Amino acid sequence: MFALMEEIGLEALHMAVDPVTGLKAIIAVHSTRLGPALGGCRYLSYPDQASALRDAALLARGMSYKAAMAGLPFGGGTAVVLRPGHVESRAALFEALGRMIDGLNGQYITATDSGTSSADMDCIAQHTLHVTSTSSGGDPSPHTAVGIFAGIRATAFARLGSENLEGLRIAVQGLGKVGYALAEQLHEAGAELLVSDLDERRLHQAVEELGAHPVASEALLATPCDILAPCGLGGILNRRSVAQLRCAAIAGAANNQLVSLEVADQLENRGILYAPDYVINSGGLIQVALQHHNGNAAVITPHVPRIGLRLTEVFGHAQAEKRSPARIADRLAERLLYDTRT
Repeated sequence: MFALMEEIGLEALHMAVDPVTGLKAIIAVHSTRLGPALGGCRYLSYPDQASALRDAALLARGMSYKAAMAGLPFGGGTAVVLRPGHVESRAALFEALGRMIDGLNGQYITATDSGTSSADMDCIAQHTLHVTSTSSGGDPSPHTAVGIFAGIRATAFARLGSENLEGLRIAVQGLGKVGYALAEQLHEAGAELLVSDLDERRLHQAVEELGAHPVASEALLATPCDILAPCGLGGILNRRSVAQLRCAAIAGAANNQLVSLEVADQLENRGILYAPDYVINSGGLIQVALQHHNGNAAVITPHVPRIGLRLTEVFGHAQAEKRSPARIADRLAERLLYDTRT
């Protein structure tokens, strides 16, 4: 456990078990140098506890980098709740998590993520103020999608010479809340959509409403396209999958898309431009962070599209130094984080 903390650079790792509700939770805090750690709460099944710990640690680090690059006064953290085979009361389970979070005295602020909803955050909010994206706060997914769309335009300009998406073939992997909202914006911009999702109903909806072309999930990565937009779970880009890619650029919503930075170098060597995930997908974090910071729509709305400008900065450094944008983004984020040390 300590080896993992040192590898990822975690400040703290908290674990809790509540036999009454079945709660088994991990809260990873990567950094509080810029402010309290803010990050989503996942409610998923994991093959083993080690996988859950590593997911929490990597997500927490990504949230620190995301907040730093977005210019937010927050650090990064993540809660992972191991989904049991059976739970008597989901509400009681998340209330127990709320008590755990409250016991950290503001070190960590939670929000929705994969497997959780605003209703779950409402349960947490019964026992702590250190929660956002509740029902009253609204769904952050639309803001994430707006930021991804701005990032795709910046990526298209950097790689293809124009931010006009009309006629481009864009493959969207995953049609959840963010993926579908992004697909709608891409359709309005005139892009030709290739889509994949394990939910046949979502695929059918995309075909009927957006004129999308369905592609089997296992075949999408090898399908020719201009831009690939991963919008599902992370870890899809490894040495084997990158070798199959037939796209000019990658720009999507999924967290932790790269298995390692060596894979980013592989993309660079193949001439595939990679938009660092925690830079392009920060729209949702911006919304929940500024909202928790008493920001209103007038503050949040203009902040999200600036994601494209930040990506353009990263791409510029990467081109000048002939290095992967992933390595450039890490360096810039770490400079923002560690230069604040006193």
